[in-house]
Amino acid sequence: MKNVVIFIADGSEEVETLTPVDYLRRAGLDVTLVSVGTQSRTVTCSHKVCITADITLEAYLSGCGGILPDAVVVPGGMPGTKNIAASASAITFINAMDAEKKLICAICAAPALVLSKTTALQGRKWTCFTDMESDAGVFQKTFVGGTPFVHDANVITGRGAGAAEEFAMEIVKTLAGEEIWRKIKTSTLQR
Repeated sequence: MKNVVIFIADGSEEVETLTPVDYLRRAGLDVTLVSVGTQSRTVTCSHKVCITADITLEAYLSGCGGILPDAVVVPGGMPGTKNIAASASAITFINAMDAEKKLICAICAAPALVLSKTTALQGRKWTCFTDMESDAGVFQKTFVGGTPFVHDANVITGRGAGAAEEFAMEIVKTLAGEEIWRKIKTSTLQR
């Protein structure tokens, strides 16, 4: 069974966090919700919804024995994205994922504010929330606008909350295959 870590921090966007959790679990993947930038498992999201993560990042790192999951997902939302970007442990984790060509997924502000601090955008096309591409510095030149998500090599990026379903389903297709992707798409009445 493939393993996925989904980061969450105070101020993360609820839809961009929980949509991947839901669809990836429907696909039968082992999903771990990891709180970043806090010693608490409970975070207050951008619209004041409280979510309890499975584990904190520090506890996850101390218990994983250096074994990386198959994928990491970074939601957007403010100030959640900034809180994840400020975590040296989260940035190091994403760089380690990229070095091993593991799947790295980020949506909304996270590609511009988090992935731009890592190696994940180097030489790859990507997208993010409208007008945030300038926050990505040198990576701005490979930005692709006008599409719900971009999948380039081992990186999947998405535009925002309105694209969360398509973003999450691209992750499902990549990790679980087209047959499971099709079953979930049909059973959830997706467009």
